[in-house]
Amino acid sequence: MYVDSHCHLSFPELQSQLPQIREAMAAAQVDRALCICTTLEEFDDVHALAMQYPNFWASAGVHPDTENLEEPTLEKLLELAARPKVVGIGETGLDYYQMEERKGGRSIADLEWQRDRFRTHIRAARQCAKPLIIHTREASDDTVSILKEEGEDGAPGSAGGVFHCFTETAQVARAALDLGFHISFSGILTFKSAADLREVAKFVPDDRLLIETDSPYLAPVPYRGKVNNPSYVPYVARLLGELRGTSPEAIGALTSANFERLFTGVKA
Repeated sequence: MYVDSHCHLSFPELQSQLPQIREAMAAAQVDRALCICTTLEEFDDVHALAMQYPNFWASAGVHPDTENLEEPTLEKLLELAARPKVVGIGETGLDYYQMEERKGGRSIADLEWQRDRFRTHIRAARQCAKPLIIHTREASDDTVSILKEEGEDGAPGSAGGVFHCFTETAQVARAALDLGFHISFSGILTFKSAADLREVAKFVPDDRLLIETDSPYLAPVPYRGKVNNPSYVPYVARLLGELRGTSPEAIGALTSANFERLFTGVKA
């Protein structure tokens, strides 16, 4: 019934508990999960999960905030994207969060390597015709601008994809929707501090909506502060149902259908 469209089951705190997590997913009617890659070094572990379990799939990409590891080339991303059960390119995008504090006083201008890496992912996604999984944090203007510059406008030939773990403004959501992208909401939606985000969640069209955990991070209320896992994604569906005047089951059905349309080959 429910799909977790973005989780990190290869991370040690989840991989070590995988049998219990899979049991909890089954009990919660979470029947599929997309395991997200954040480094090339991690890819083999992510892909192994997809190959081992029939209801898991994988992505290929390098997180925008990762440095001092193998840099993705177009050729490498296309090679990984061609492997079985790899259905998306990412997690990619831009992350300018607390730039000066976290990056030793560097400015956004110093992050051209992030923008170049993002362009490489976009070109790979367009070439292999697999959707992008976009991370954007305090960088929405540049994220949208680069997508447009690389030809992402929702027209034929666009890769499309999803703005995952959405926390941006209504203006950014509309820009993403105008480019043909989906919007995915996480457990942040359940936080008391997320009133503005809940307003955004009300207007995203039914056919562009996805849900996720981003586990092991961002566990929803009533588990906030604990290690997250895909069995908690129904709590996101429940909150969305309340906001949109429908049931969690209806949210589960429409987001599962959207997941199937966006990511080819992920039917249960």
